[in-house]
Amino acid sequence: MSANALSQHYAEQVRQVQDGLPAELPEWLAGRRRGAAQRFVAAGFPDPRQEEWKYTNVRPIATKPFAAPAADAPVSPETIAGLGFEGLDAHRMVFVDGRFRPELSDLEGLPEGAMVRSLSGMLGGDTDRLEPLLGTLAHDRFSSFAAANMAFMSDGAVIMLSRGVRVERPLHLLLVGSAGSPATWHHPRVLVQAGEQSEVTIVEHYADLDGASGFTNTVTELRAEAGAQVRHYLVQDHADTAYHIGSIFVQQRRDSRVTSHNVNLGGRLVRHDLNIDLTEPGAEIELNGLFLVGGRQHVDTHTRVHHSSPNTTSREQYRGIGQGHGRGVFKGRVLVERGAQKTDAQQHSANLLLSPNAEIDTKPELEIYADDVKCAHGATVGQLDETSLYYLRSRGIGTEAARGMLVFAFADEVLERMELAPIRTSIERRLAARLPQAGVMEVIA
Repeated sequence: MSANALSQHYAEQVRQVQDGLPAELPEWLAGRRRGAAQRFVAAGFPDPRQEEWKYTNVRPIATKPFAAPAADAPVSPETIAGLGFEGLDAHRMVFVDGRFRPELSDLEGLPEGAMVRSLSGMLGGDTDRLEPLLGTLAHDRFSSFAAANMAFMSDGAVIMLSRGVRVERPLHLLLVGSAGSPATWHHPRVLVQAGEQSEVTIVEHYADLDGASGFTNTVTELRAEAGAQVRHYLVQDHADTAYHIGSIFVQQRRDSRVTSHNVNLGGRLVRHDLNIDLTEPGAEIELNGLFLVGGRQHVDTHTRVHHSSPNTTSREQYRGIGQGHGRGVFKGRVLVERGAQKTDAQQHSANLLLSPNAEIDTKPELEIYADDVKCAHGATVGQLDETSLYYLRSRGIGTEAARGMLVFAFADEVLERMELAPIRTSIERRLAARLPQAGVMEVIA
């Protein structure tokens, strides 16, 4: 399809969305969506000439005429069970091609004061509670994909916790891509409002049925009020023919703590932007990330941690593994504002190349305008340590098994930080299946 035809296609998509907005939609929401649609059409898709996208060319996405799926794909409960994490006892919301499927979900037993609903359900008549949440943290300064999400979103998850509420079991958001048309896209939205002194674990999990090759463009907005504790897992395990763009926006108040685990294993072209604002003293964020690229995969992660208040803390540990012709990108930026004294920010990116054709680009950045801070960053890209390999082989371990053990030890620096053992075990098995070393799990076990 020509560039002009594609432009007309997306302009028509925007027109259809706007024409389809219900008349009773409040003006604040209609206005936000109209504005986002106009910005998306004006900006178009990101270009590698833009600094924030210099390592990632989205041409494979931009040259396809994506549109919403025409109907709900048939998916059985047995299929959904097979996509989950064995042994994980969790509340569950299931979305197929971006649409909530209540018949496949289970939200029984939530404590009083914990509201977990579908975005489509709230857009149908409970929009007043959405106004202070939807679109108030997210922006499209770094990516027009966030504007596209606001313009085209139709469903997602809304999680609101009252003061002091503790959700004992994790909330598992399973977002599944079907094996329908390769030109389908969906734009799920996840909204999290963690009230003062509340506590919750959220698992945002992307997976696909065999043959899926669509495009998921997601936005998560997470607000942690004073003293709140939020553990957020994002596990991206799409089919290798699918596309994924994700934007996460986090705002933290006084003494709140957010832990983020970001794992990328699948997808043909993947980009994640994590934008963190530490706005009051005592706020603390821990960012753990792991990606594996192989074949012709491309995975790009940008983190931006904004220390705008004194006595805030950030800890960042990202690890990448490249094999085949895969390409990984990590760019981490820490901004310490003037007056944000006593900031403690630590960032490290470590990367392992298992193939001469793999490539990993890493660029840590510190931008500091305060003079009483403790900040550090570092980055490494290398191969397996020959001395460690020799040590293992000298003790009777075969070369391939030894390589597998070292790769797992490298990845485990991030995985061991996960409190949910079923997720950690599942990722380990998925990692083993994608590595060339045979029998890795048996050796490690």
